[in-house]
Amino acid sequence: MRFYTQTHQYVCGVDLHTKTMYLCILNHAGEIVLHSNLPAKPNPFLKAIKPFRGDLVVGAECMFSWYWLADLCLREKIKFILGHALYMKAIHGGKAKSDKIDSEKIARLIKGGNFPLAYVYPYELRPTRDLLRRRRMLVRMRSEVLAHIKLTHYQYNAEFFQKNINKQGNRAGIETLFSDPDVRKNIEVDLSVADHLQQEITQLENYIVRKTKAFDPRTYYRLQTVPGIGKVLALTILYEIGDIDRFPSVQSFASYARLVKCSQESAGKLYGYGGGKIGNPHLKWAFSEAMCLFLRESDRAKAYVAKLEKKHGKGKAMAILTHKLGRAVYFVIKRKDAFDEKYFFNA
Repeated sequence: MRFYTQTHQYVCGVDLHTKTMYLCILNHAGEIVLHSNLPAKPNPFLKAIKPFRGDLVVGAECMFSWYWLADLCLREKIKFILGHALYMKAIHGGKAKSDKIDSEKIARLIKGGNFPLAYVYPYELRPTRDLLRRRRMLVRMRSEVLAHIKLTHYQYNAEFFQKNINKQGNRAGIETLFSDPDVRKNIEVDLSVADHLQQEITQLENYIVRKTKAFDPRTYYRLQTVPGIGKVLALTILYEIGDIDRFPSVQSFASYARLVKCSQESAGKLYGYGGGKIGNPHLKWAFSEAMCLFLRESDRAKAYVAKLEKKHGKGKAMAILTHKLGRAVYFVIKRKDAFDEKYFFNA
């Protein structure tokens, strides 16, 4: 957990919502100089903070509509910091809660150096990252549609599919396997939706690949030197990380990617592990997928996991390999070097 510890003449805590925003501005002595509920629009916000812009920092909790406020502060050259929602909830929980109270608590967290920082993802890369996340959502939707086709097949005990219906060319004529016209219509709708989703997914992939080749082709191709990481996983890792220098160490990167467990200790005793859900779920998914594909492609990886499995069990052995793979990706990006499987297993 990192805290914002710099001092300013004025600090502004913003309790941000989709339509409204509650501002609380404190001066250097900790006195409230502005406490106001405003529309969540640029002009009212800029007008409210205008007398204090000389030395001002604006802080808001990380929620889904923070993009516009961060971009506005960047354009206006106003210092903006983003608060980690889970950590802030633990710090400023209280008996009473309102927008007015929350905005003051946010301001006082900043003032006291207890404001837990989240990463403000750069404006230039953020839309592409969100577009890639949208692609993953479309893939899940397509999988649900294809799963429904298989479930319908089991319900009516229809003739067995001869080929894998995940491939578009193998889905021709599937609806004819069902005798009932309503069931056939159901399958036709599923097939139409799956085909359309596949078309959109392919277009999105091609569009993002073209952008990536213009943005950072070297890192994109270096990531694909790692066995198990192909086009989509390389894109996911590249855009979810953004700037690798924001991680001071490989340990902090592994923690962000949810590749390690955090111990909970008190009075010298270990009570267990927690915090497994704090981090980036998209990176966690990418490294989990990469680990499975790595095992499929590499005989040395299979032998490595088999050795660990005797000591730790299958689940922990695979988790160790995933963590090791995440560390390797960190150094591939950090050192701007290709993946070396021999060094990977000997390190």
